[in-house]
Amino acid sequence: MKNLLSLLLLIFTTQTIMAQQIQVTGEVLDADGNPLPGVNIIVEGSTNGVMSDFDGKYAIDVNTNDKLVFSYIGMANQTITVEDQTVINVTMTASHDELDEVTVVAFGKQKKGSLVSAITTIRPEELRIPSSNLTTTLAGRLAGLISYQQSGAPGDDNSRFFIRGVTTFGSGVPDPLILIDNVELTSQDLANLNPDDIASFSILKDATATALYGAKAANGIVLITTKEGRESKLRINVRQEQSISSPTRKFEMADPVTFMELHNEAVATRTPLAHRPYSLEKIDKTREGVNPYAYPAVDWLDLMTKDVASNSRTSINLSGGGKIASYYIAGTITNDNGILNVPKSNGFDNNINLKKYGVRSNINVNLTNTTLAKIKVSAQFDNYRGPIPTGNDVYNSSLNANPVLFPATYEPDLAFSSASHILFGNVGNDSPQYYNPYADLHRGYRDTRSSTVIAILELTQKLDFITKGLDLRMLINSSTKSNFSIWRSYNPLYYELNLYNKQTNEYTLREINPATGRQTLDLEGTATDATNLVYMEGALNYNRTFNEKHALGGVLVYTMREQLSGSATDFQSSLPFRNLGLAGRFTYGYNNKYNLNLSFGYNGSERFSSKNRYGFFPSAGLSWTVSREDFWKNSKINDIITKFRLRASYGIVGNDRIGDESERFFYLSDVNLNAGSYGRFGNNFGESSQTTRINRYGNEDITWEKAYKTDIGIELGLFNDLDVRLDLYHQTRTNILMSRSDIPTTMGLTYIPKSNIGEAASKGFDLSADYNFIGNDRFWATLRANLTYAKSKFLKYEEPSYPNAPWLSRVGQPIGQQLGYVAERLFIDDLEVRNSPTQMFSGLPVQGGDIKYVDLNNDGVINFYDQTFIGHPTTPELIYGFGASVGYKDFDISFFFQGSGRSSFWIDYNSMSPFKQESIGEEGAIGNTALSQFIANDHWSEDNRNLYATWPRLAASQDLLNSNNAQPNTWFLRNGSFLRLKSFEIGYTIPKKLIPWKSRLYFSGINLLTFSNFKLWDVEMGGNALNYPIQKVVNLGLVINL
Repeated sequence: MKNLLSLLLLIFTTQTIMAQQIQVTGEVLDADGNPLPGVNIIVEGSTNGVMSDFDGKYAIDVNTNDKLVFSYIGMANQTITVEDQTVINVTMTASHDELDEVTVVAFGKQKKGSLVSAITTIRPEELRIPSSNLTTTLAGRLAGLISYQQSGAPGDDNSRFFIRGVTTFGSGVPDPLILIDNVELTSQDLANLNPDDIASFSILKDATATALYGAKAANGIVLITTKEGRESKLRINVRQEQSISSPTRKFEMADPVTFMELHNEAVATRTPLAHRPYSLEKIDKTREGVNPYAYPAVDWLDLMTKDVASNSRTSINLSGGGKIASYYIAGTITNDNGILNVPKSNGFDNNINLKKYGVRSNINVNLTNTTLAKIKVSAQFDNYRGPIPTGNDVYNSSLNANPVLFPATYEPDLAFSSASHILFGNVGNDSPQYYNPYADLHRGYRDTRSSTVIAILELTQKLDFITKGLDLRMLINSSTKSNFSIWRSYNPLYYELNLYNKQTNEYTLREINPATGRQTLDLEGTATDATNLVYMEGALNYNRTFNEKHALGGVLVYTMREQLSGSATDFQSSLPFRNLGLAGRFTYGYNNKYNLNLSFGYNGSERFSSKNRYGFFPSAGLSWTVSREDFWKNSKINDIITKFRLRASYGIVGNDRIGDESERFFYLSDVNLNAGSYGRFGNNFGESSQTTRINRYGNEDITWEKAYKTDIGIELGLFNDLDVRLDLYHQTRTNILMSRSDIPTTMGLTYIPKSNIGEAASKGFDLSADYNFIGNDRFWATLRANLTYAKSKFLKYEEPSYPNAPWLSRVGQPIGQQLGYVAERLFIDDLEVRNSPTQMFSGLPVQGGDIKYVDLNNDGVINFYDQTFIGHPTTPELIYGFGASVGYKDFDISFFFQGSGRSSFWIDYNSMSPFKQESIGEEGAIGNTALSQFIANDHWSEDNRNLYATWPRLAASQDLLNSNNAQPNTWFLRNGSFLRLKSFEIGYTIPKKLIPWKSRLYFSGINLLTFSNFKLWDVEMGGNALNYPIQKVVNLGLVINL
């Protein structure tokens, strides 16, 4: 007995030692790093618990072997073992319990577990990358979104993006509708939006998600809401970023000596007896670097651009409030610079500089216990300064200038030693004969000021006194946009070498244009534009659950929109653009298992005749959450597949963004009663008469495009951590507006009529997977991936009939696919040319080393009927992305890869061909295309008869523009697929013992690595090789939460 008591005493003592009572303190934060009040902290398996205070702080007495459970509505529970920790800080993340999670939908919100629609959402923090353009972050981020970027110039670097690809053609606009806080805005407004200000970001893809927007919904919808304040003390968040940008890949030009040698070869290989452009002396002296003014050797691209540019971004937001009012106020300043190299001697800096200033104020006021007012005001001010040519034009011109004809500038000789201006090089008599891109870059600057002011007043009145769950919402919005541009320039003074003494290496200059050149700036031109939008919305909303099983919901919305242009150029464009709409949605859910969604949009547009002015767009959808059935919950499969939902929807939506600006009212004819003298008669045809000309024939039958959409969705949850979502879809687009090209010219029509005759179809799938893990000891991980496949094709297309060449018909072919010739290889020699099918296109005669095409119809002649559809569409059919974020204690790291596939582009033979001359500059100055390094490295020649060389036989004739090699063909077809490390970030949360505020220091970058078989330029730019390059960015940032 004595031994037993001793043993029990030993066990009790051991447990007491192992479970000593300590006090644990800490702070609970939300995903944005803001303190989270009202979080329940309870010792697992007990009633011992506390709640976080107004600052998110808590203190609780526990044993070392206890487990603390942190819970908050809408957030995922976290369980942490205490052990020897006396300070436990927790960051709460969004809950994956769909009964609590809410998704923003058209004109309202719905619980995620009751959704029938195909909607993709993304956490706003995933859109935070070191870029001042939000559209550049979207590629590969959201399932269902096709996106790509083709220029990196500040202010001109917006990405194109489409929801589920492109399913329209002709004059139809394929871009999605963009709504920010329920207001229709543009892609530029989206580009300017600061991710720190975003509360939710979704894309609506199927008919049930978009039907309420009716005639504007066929291309899908980007739906964004901005942050609002909540009840808390004042919170201040500051973010500062400093970054350096540089081209992802620099285009390589051949050196000047190689340029001259191959220019001589290009002349000799086509016309052996012709004069060579460059003497051996010039080539040798240039190689020796004798005198750069007598023997110029200009690397225009290197001269006109820098390797890097510095940029900065600063943002601050304040939020908080009480029981009556709450607020969210934010401001953003970004400063982006170009990589253009400009001289200080000009007296002004015309490198690209884009400063953006954004402010936002969202205030919520509880006017009564049942009345809520929301006042949202935002403003965006953009100040752009840059050269008169655009950034893309500057790059294009630097790659289209002769490197050995003259220097960019001269050092003054004795006669011009007192000149205070830049002495630009050229050749000519009274005017410059050739284009000097350096002079064009520096001859002036363009100032553009843009402003956007958006004001929204929204009132919500609960009507529970009528019936519980009913409310009335009214919204009015006024948006004003304006911009103006001013061009200031001078006409450069050009000089050329007058006399050059080869023995003394001395030279004198001659002024080319003293009569027309000037040193001072003058006004070259101006441009202004302004628009005003007024939008009103009234909605009745109803949401109520009966007997805890029957969930009824409904919304009925009336909308009115009017837009007025202040820069109208004719009577039609001066009239207000007006739309009216009535929309509704009915939802029913039973026991969180079965859900029904019935929606409609009824829209009116003033663009169409009275018989087609209004359109009805209905949709219906069902969902079944199988995993909530008893047979599923009671089976072992529920331990693995914790969520299983099926969805299906069908509906009709429209697209009224068709036609061009001159076709404002399709049902009205445009007749010019004073069209000038068309007929001449009498003696020597000396008499004429005023005529009437029809510029457009009215067509009362023209109406909006219609999209018939079907969607089937499957949602899986595995082990409560992995969410997988798959949507299969099909769409048929009808009423596509096209020109009636089959109308014979003998009818004498002065305008080719248009009709809704085109049809297209698309199909594909969206797949996404998200994995979230929260472990002990402040370890967490998030993995995400998505894949979008979207393929479209023509169903009906206005085209000639091809009875003997059916392969030329676009019907059944993908939208955006190119028609061209199939290249077999390069011709061996002239003898093979003579013994092959004739392929004499206008221009130079075909020779050995030119492209040999396949005679598809075997008629012995290569002509239009030997073309077929080649490659993939220029818009990618496949977009994917994958990445991860991992955190441990105070450190975190994240990365994201973006991929693109099933797209093609062409090396543009016309723009890339070296040595050709064409008028591209001021006063008809001649440009002389430079030589790209890849052409110098691998081209067919008499000494290198490579039948598969990258570039065919050289030429130096203007006839190249219409020659054999310039035809659309597979020889210059390239695969647009690539994989890119889109973003990378590593961060450290600075302990409060070092800084009294919650602070995070991070290093990040975008476009850091690209994997592609194409190496000549950034493959994402496609055929736009000569555009301002996409930028790679490295960034250092600091976030402070006060």
